[in-house]
Amino acid sequence: MYPNLIAELNRYKKKYEDIANLLGIGITTVNEKMNGKSDFKLRELKKIKNEWFSNLSLDYLSVTKDEFEFLQNE
Repeated sequence: MYPNLIAELNRYKKKYEDIANLLGIGITTVNEKMNGKSDFKLRELKKIKNEWFSNLSLDYLSVTKDEFEFLQNE
């Protein structure tokens, strides 16, 4: 899971379908990536960032659930 990316998608009212269309992949694939069953490729994350979140860092958007929980407990 990508909690920061999910939060920003919600904030900007973007859906998984929007990501699928942007990246040219299926919605099932996006769902698997967002739920941590597979990972986004770096170029995919960069494309998402550049399209909708140019004001945010790639490091922020690509934090996984495990990394997020670790940072919360530091």
